[in-house]
Amino acid sequence: MSHTVPSRPPISLTSPSTFARSVCARFIALWTPSFIRSILYGQALSVALTFVSVLTTELVDRNWVLPSTQVFFSYASLFIVYTPYTVYKYGLKGWCKLLVHDGWKCPFSSQRVPETAPHTLLDLILTLGDFEAGYLYIKAFAYTDLMSCMLLDAWTIPVCMFVCWAAMHVQYHWTQILGVVICIGGLALLVTSDLLTGKNGGPTRRGEGDGFMLAASTLFGFVNAAEEFYVRRSPLYEASATARKEPFFLRNNGRNAQVLGQMGLWGMVASFVQSLILERQKWKTSTWDGATAGLLIGNAISTFIMYTLQMMLFRVASSPYFNISLLTSDFYGLLFGLFLFHYSPYWLYFVAFAIVISGLVIYFWHATPEEQGTTKVEFPKYLNTESQTSMKDHEGQKLELRERDISIALT
Repeated sequence: MSHTVPSRPPISLTSPSTFARSVCARFIALWTPSFIRSILYGQALSVALTFVSVLTTELVDRNWVLPSTQVFFSYASLFIVYTPYTVYKYGLKGWCKLLVHDGWKCPFSSQRVPETAPHTLLDLILTLGDFEAGYLYIKAFAYTDLMSCMLLDAWTIPVCMFVCWAAMHVQYHWTQILGVVICIGGLALLVTSDLLTGKNGGPTRRGEGDGFMLAASTLFGFVNAAEEFYVRRSPLYEASATARKEPFFLRNNGRNAQVLGQMGLWGMVASFVQSLILERQKWKTSTWDGATAGLLIGNAISTFIMYTLQMMLFRVASSPYFNISLLTSDFYGLLFGLFLFHYSPYWLYFVAFAIVISGLVIYFWHATPEEQGTTKVEFPKYLNTESQTSMKDHEGQKLELRERDISIALT
């Protein structure tokens, strides 16, 4: 079924009064349900990222510095929740077929790889990219200063936008570029605030740390774009008759469940192997107690929320918008620091936060969230699931109700 993409009211330049009225009308028209969800999802993600940062800092203070082991628990939370849900929808046999067939497909190509190919490799490649990007990101903080990390981390945004433009043919309006520039300007103010308040820290091996951060940002840019393309494809479970009885993070989120379940599975494998190689000796010397377990559980829950909202934001907006939304996390870190570490607020933080939020609004000043990508829903051809029949029945019922409403309105 086709959906009409809402358009923005035009800006009139005939006179100052009409210009002011047209700008006001455009601003009011921005606040569609999809735009509001984009803002809310993005800021919730930013808060969840702040939680992860705070909990990781607490773990480091407790002599628990095991990045590969830490992300193992995060991937385990995705696997524990989303894989059983996929098995419930596909059946155990269907899920096994999913492992064999629905992994190896180039995310930026419409051509399937021959059926003899090991199809799970795509899921494995995406997960390895995500895992190694996170690992390099954490390693960078140990070698370079906070200013370099924050500035180089912004490299993810142009990389992600370039991949979306090159692979998904997304056309960016100049107002979207302006919105990104404004958001990065707000980030520059946040970095300046950290410098003025003495939070920058001292680099030990700047060149190596900057290289880690650039590599992590590049990987994140490619992976985020690929994940967006991936979750916009088949299948959705919102047509299920039981959809309204499901938790909100699973409702209308079927393809996301499949992607996140596979990421959880392969992420557990990759992180366990790497931690076994690099961190096995540190397991014996690290602090393992109830407090550490609580911090790890909190970190896993926060990461679970991040990945879930990330996929939802990919659907309602885009992966570049996801990345620029995270630029407000330093401001939320200040709010946490006020209560946990007794930080003194610096006035530039509030100005920077307002600038980033204004950039997020300007990003959709002309373009709409619905124009950021095409969602092409397709069920796997090798599966004969009840969801396909349920979807057809559900769409037929919606069409009948719509025709009945139209006939009533005409009479």
